[in-house]
Amino acid sequence: MLQFLIRRTFGAALILLLISAFTFFMFFAIPQDPAMLACGKNCTPDALAIIHQNLGLDKPVTVQYWNFLIGIFAGRDFAVGHCSAPCFGVSFANDQNVWDTILDRFPLTVSLTLGSLVVFLILGLGAGMLAAKYRGTWIDKVFSSGSLVVSSLQIYFLGPLVLLAFVYSTGWLEKPKYVPFSEDLGGWFAGLLIPWVVMATIFTANYTRMSRSSMIEQLQEEHVKAARAKGMSGNYTFFRYAWRGSLVPIVTILGIDLSALMGGGMVTELTFGLAGVGRLALDSVTNKDLPMLMGVMLVSAALIIVFNLIVDALYAVIDPRVRLS
Repeated sequence: MLQFLIRRTFGAALILLLISAFTFFMFFAIPQDPAMLACGKNCTPDALAIIHQNLGLDKPVTVQYWNFLIGIFAGRDFAVGHCSAPCFGVSFANDQNVWDTILDRFPLTVSLTLGSLVVFLILGLGAGMLAAKYRGTWIDKVFSSGSLVVSSLQIYFLGPLVLLAFVYSTGWLEKPKYVPFSEDLGGWFAGLLIPWVVMATIFTANYTRMSRSSMIEQLQEEHVKAARAKGMSGNYTFFRYAWRGSLVPIVTILGIDLSALMGGGMVTELTFGLAGVGRLALDSVTNKDLPMLMGVMLVSAALIIVFNLIVDALYAVIDPRVRLS
């Protein structure tokens, strides 16, 4: 396990380095000068030169990239003050510390992503297993047909419909908002309930179909049939043998879907007017704010890599035949 973690850590560091280099150098392919954003409409050549110097834009691109990497581990000094490590720079748009801004938006995005993850895993795996257990019955037909219909929906289409039905028309649910978990647990849950359900609905349909097919395949395995032949009950063999084996392909797909989940979180934030990391990423692209864009991309990529590392480690827990070598 230790060798596996060390190897994957070095691989993750290399991936993050390549992502940062690609983003950094692609940004400078844009013809517009990013200092113009901070300079404003009535910009003079002298003011523009000062901004270039303050933001470090007067140096070669390679030097700027090297200073960016050094700042992550050792911090940097800017005209607006010192930026402690990990320093992803200062925003071109508002001179705010990038890392502090991301940390301020991060709890909302984590709450939204993990909450929807829990919802669609419970609903998707539960519906798929019921459909497999009662294969050929009306339960199977309802869940299978429903998953096909729901999979065609999109967040930006389903979100406004849910708001209209449950918030504006009936008032049954609160309008989505973010309340810190530590301040009000009930407000946190109520404010994110609709985004969780809407975001989870899209993924639930896919996991219902996948878990159903995986469970049906496991029920045909010889060791499951042998357990039944020895007199074990159907429910015992279902959960003790078939259910555990069916999780392996589900975990594989989950590792792939983590990036889609982050993208879905961005669309969900925009749909419901939530100011998380997804909205911050869109604003940084619109404003051509390289430090903010770099910070958001690297933090998001690091999260996806960590989640995939956890998923890979779970293989050995779910299936004893898997060894992390």
